[in-house]
Amino acid sequence: MNRKTTDVTRAKNGRPVHHWRRDIVELAALFTAVAVADVVANLVGHGPDGPALLTLSAAALAATACFHTWWSRRHGHAPPVSDTGDTSARPGSAREQAGPSALPEEAARPSTLWRMRTTVKDEPGALAALCTALAGQRVDILTLQTHPLGTDTVDEFLLRAPRDLACAEITRAVAGAGGSGTWMERADAHDLVDAPTRVLGLATRTALDAAELPLALRQLLGRCTIRSLPATAHGDSRGADRVPVEGVLEETVLRLRAPEGGVITVERPYLPFTPTEFARARALVELDARLGPRVPCGQDVLTLPEGNDITVRRADVGDLQAAKEMHERCSSRTLGMRYHGPVGDADRYLKHLLSPRFGRTLAVRTPSGRIVGLGHLLWDGDETEVALLVEDRWQRRGIGGELLRRLVAMAREAGCESVYAVTQASNTGMVAAMRGLELPLDYQIEEGTLVITARLQSSVVRT
Repeated sequence: MNRKTTDVTRAKNGRPVHHWRRDIVELAALFTAVAVADVVANLVGHGPDGPALLTLSAAALAATACFHTWWSRRHGHAPPVSDTGDTSARPGSAREQAGPSALPEEAARPSTLWRMRTTVKDEPGALAALCTALAGQRVDILTLQTHPLGTDTVDEFLLRAPRDLACAEITRAVAGAGGSGTWMERADAHDLVDAPTRVLGLATRTALDAAELPLALRQLLGRCTIRSLPATAHGDSRGADRVPVEGVLEETVLRLRAPEGGVITVERPYLPFTPTEFARARALVELDARLGPRVPCGQDVLTLPEGNDITVRRADVGDLQAAKEMHERCSSRTLGMRYHGPVGDADRYLKHLLSPRFGRTLAVRTPSGRIVGLGHLLWDGDETEVALLVEDRWQRRGIGGELLRRLVAMAREAGCESVYAVTQASNTGMVAAMRGLELPLDYQIEEGTLVITARLQSSVVRT
């Protein structure tokens, strides 16, 4: 090991680094100063007033030193002194050392975001004990929401924990601090938005588009299954006639009156709903009911390969008649591949498909206003289905692929993890359109029915 490496090692360990050349220079300077002082003392001391001048000079130097010490202590200008006597400990050196390398080691460690919910007793010190236990595991609390339940309180945290800290260790520490019924799942950067801002954003999306209500409820309440039951389900115990206007909260199930008279059922089997969550969901449904039916305006004009212009825009129940007319122009084979049942029943599905409560629909229109293609994105519980229908004369022109790409983009924007299409194994057009998405696909075939699932993003990890 060379001398330079040794000096660097000593400096890193806090030991002063000495050089023999510097020692020789300092000794030479000391001897020179002594010689100069001796000469000055001889010249002054042998003069007529020599002793008096030396005495006055010593007194002046002492007074100056005392004044400087007093001034430095009073105004805080004294330079820092290193305990080791190292003269390099100056303000300039401290500024040079500040920067990313001076950050605590803990802040630079890789971390993981978690959402955690636990129940504690509603008593003084319960939350403090919980926070202390999390701090003992080097877990940082980013946000906190409380849901009062009378004698207990449900606390919902957004945590940042070291990546090497297992979920079981966190729950064990929480249980030791008095937490019960603890539930955790992975979070992402979107959860960093505070709760009021997130709720306002969901309300805005719902106000602009009636089809956003199921998605807004899902994002508001976490991973849950949402179903819309029509108002005609009188024989069902879950029908609208059995649900009061203010809704029903039953542990892991919420039932709310839908604006059109049906029932919206929200189920979350792994975690009971709190009264606070029930009130938020009910307020969102009431907002949707007050605003009434609505679909965002706007359309896109597309030019087909042969030069024809078509428009793509959102559709709703107001387009029911035009959609039925397209059915009349479609062949029995095309309708059979789309609806997988008797062709005469095709019109019965349209009102359900065009309702914003059950999903989103895109309609393709010609310059004359005729609908020649429909694409549906349907909320099927906690899954999402895509379906296409293109009039025979307009097939094989890229319309189905364009509709499918737009529907998948909507699903991804809504946070869906996957979409699936149900068709027949002989429907090569639908298979080609799904393959054109260039996404991971899963195929399942049963009795001639083909289900193709496209994965849009990785699943959320729940522990």
